[in-house]
Amino acid sequence: MLSILSDSRSRDCAGMLRRDFLKVGALGAGALTLPGLLAARAEAKAQGKPVKDTAIVWVWLAGGPTQMETFDPHMNAPVEYRSTTGHVRTKLPGVTIGGTFPKIARVADKMAFVRSFAHNNSGHVGGTHFVNTGYDNRNIDNGGAPARPALGAIVSRVRGTNHRVTGMPTYVALNRLRSGIDGPAFLGTSYGPFDPKGQALKNLSLAVPEKRVGDRRFLLASLDRLKREADATGAMTGMDRFEQQAFDLVLGGAPAAFNIKQESSKTRARYGKGIGEQLLQARRLCEAGCGFVTLSYNGWDMHNGIEKRMKQRSPSLDQAIAAFVDDIHQRGLSDRIMLVITGEFGRTPKVNGKGGRDHWAPLSTLAVSGGGLKTGQVVGESMPKGDVPKSVPIRPQDLMATVFDVLGIDRQTQFISNAGRPVYMIEDGEPIAELL
Repeated sequence: MLSILSDSRSRDCAGMLRRDFLKVGALGAGALTLPGLLAARAEAKAQGKPVKDTAIVWVWLAGGPTQMETFDPHMNAPVEYRSTTGHVRTKLPGVTIGGTFPKIARVADKMAFVRSFAHNNSGHVGGTHFVNTGYDNRNIDNGGAPARPALGAIVSRVRGTNHRVTGMPTYVALNRLRSGIDGPAFLGTSYGPFDPKGQALKNLSLAVPEKRVGDRRFLLASLDRLKREADATGAMTGMDRFEQQAFDLVLGGAPAAFNIKQESSKTRARYGKGIGEQLLQARRLCEAGCGFVTLSYNGWDMHNGIEKRMKQRSPSLDQAIAAFVDDIHQRGLSDRIMLVITGEFGRTPKVNGKGGRDHWAPLSTLAVSGGGLKTGQVVGESMPKGDVPKSVPIRPQDLMATVFDVLGIDRQTQFISNAGRPVYMIEDGEPIAELL
């Protein structure tokens, strides 16, 4: 990390030197910026209309969450199809969800449950690529590389890699997704997610006495002296930008956004541990100017013992989601922050011989909240056994188009691919009409 040393001994609750951060913040987010970052911001500004001050919190249930035991229980189906965990009534008349989500049920009037979300790739990596990018990739489960940029990387490319005022990275991954699928693909390494636990922060290891902070040439020279190994792949070019993101974050006074200890003990208890702490952090990051936060909550690949495993896995998620939904509404953020809950695919409608469900892309889990969308409803309908959509299917590009709409990104946005030609980020997706 970047350390600006001071003689001050006064510390805040995060253990940071309060006087030091005031000193650093006074420099301003633009005091020290590399040409690459300036170019990224200028390019984003030149590409069209100003984007909305909105954000996405993308909760990824890695492994493929079951649609039956989450938000589409089908209790009238034969016993081998219906939810193994029963169901619970929600605030929405006549609507129930899986029995292990009683707290989400109480905030269902602020959510929309999409019961016709579907695609056709039942591979873990392939399904992850499809839902996160809007495009299928049949080679990726056999070791292929991501062919398309993830949503967060597109947001970073459109908006610029950092918030112009706070220095907050536009795209933050609190947990990375498998196989780098949450990355930028042909957009370039610079637009990948900022990992607060990753090498980007560690590579900035400077200790500069306070009296020398004002000497920009000294500080820039110190930056230049950081040891870097040659990398013919161009990855280090991207790392340079990541380091600058970390530096701008400090200079903009945004580090406090990552520190949930600045929240009251009551708020932290309300969210809970684990996934709850990450969702609380995500809310803070969005308030500080982040545009897209991803967090992955693993453990949903339930090929056996699904009833027991749902009862083990659900409570933390149930508490965290309900707290987040309530929180963004109480804080007046429900128009600014959109919550998305999904995974790479759903599970087979019929319980297998091991008491579990297997991979099943033809119907998948999806729920949303906030973003100024019309919530308090069920969108779409599945067939009586919960195997495929009964209503018109909602595809990954439709979800992507909805996110674009919330963020104010033009659905006709194009960027240059590895083949050297412009390609659309969305080709045939339309925003989910019921939510608008």
